[in-house]
Amino acid sequence: MQKMKVGIVGCGNISGIYFKNLCTVFDNVEVAACADLDSARAQAKVAEHPGVQACTLEEMLANPTIELIVNLTTPQGHYPVAMQAVKAGKHVYSEKPLTLTRDEGNALLEAADKAGVLVGNAPDTFLGAGIQTCRRLIDEGLIGTPVGAQAFMLCPGHEGWHPDPEFYYKKGGGPMFDMGPYYLTALVSLLGPVQRVTGSARISFPQRTIGSEKKRGQIIDVEVPTHITGIMDFASGAIGTIVTSFDSQGSQTPRIEIFGSAGTLSVPDPNTFGGPVKVKLKGEKEWKELPLTCGFEKNGRGLGPSDMAAAVRDARAHRANGKLAYHVLDLMHAFHDASDQGRHVMLESTCQRPDPMPEGLFEGKW
Repeated sequence: MQKMKVGIVGCGNISGIYFKNLCTVFDNVEVAACADLDSARAQAKVAEHPGVQACTLEEMLANPTIELIVNLTTPQGHYPVAMQAVKAGKHVYSEKPLTLTRDEGNALLEAADKAGVLVGNAPDTFLGAGIQTCRRLIDEGLIGTPVGAQAFMLCPGHEGWHPDPEFYYKKGGGPMFDMGPYYLTALVSLLGPVQRVTGSARISFPQRTIGSEKKRGQIIDVEVPTHITGIMDFASGAIGTIVTSFDSQGSQTPRIEIFGSAGTLSVPDPNTFGGPVKVKLKGEKEWKELPLTCGFEKNGRGLGPSDMAAAVRDARAHRANGKLAYHVLDLMHAFHDASDQGRHVMLESTCQRPDPMPEGLFEGKW
């Protein structure tokens, strides 16, 4: 398979694992260039990865050999960078969320469709060994008919450790938009799309104090809800609950559980690629851990772009796709809308469950 040349935009905190995997793990892509508003950060990546060239975004988009842009900017940059890539005739894979607003998301997908290019979006953790094993177990009927689900992501927020935490508390941030995509993408991949939601959300603390260097002591004005509880009616009939919070000092709640007519499935942390996967079946007293049946147990970020590249070459649908990402974006806004308006919200978007990963795909060898 001919390697697809990739340009990475944004060389910040999350970019390290993308560079590592796209440069050394996946056999169908080649990182050719990188760009960042801070040229020093781009140069640092060039020093770490010989063969990668630093350039401007404009130079990257004008390079006819680069087919795929991996957009790792902060949430505010996702739409403008992705739209520029699409208009330049490039496929684009962005970090989550897809865009800040539904209007931006729709505009991006429509432009991509007209240009004949693909839009992909993080997270790609649901393509890893843990959640793909759960997908197979559900599809094989191990827990019977899924009737419900619950998901929890509770932490004290990121201002204590992240070097630039302000964006987590601005538009496009908050626990739902920051971590919700991992949980909602996993749930949709396991149970299918959602039809209706309701929810409650609040800003618990209107200001946050940065505790990390170099901005220790600076005050952040919080603009987005930091504790959200949502209820989802899946099109399949299952009912789910999700709680995301930056206001908890600790929690012993499970990450995700799927309740079925014949058993309960404990799904691993959707912000990781591995296990454990556990099940408690009807009539049994104990939980048991099941072996992982798919590849990519370790941090496989970059699997989504690699799958996109393979999909282009094979003329098939890619898994971490724009319609899935837009449905998740629509869901996240719907929880906030339901709280603000005091009502149920019917989802206007939908999507297909992505195909399961192929058996025997290990170590990035397509």
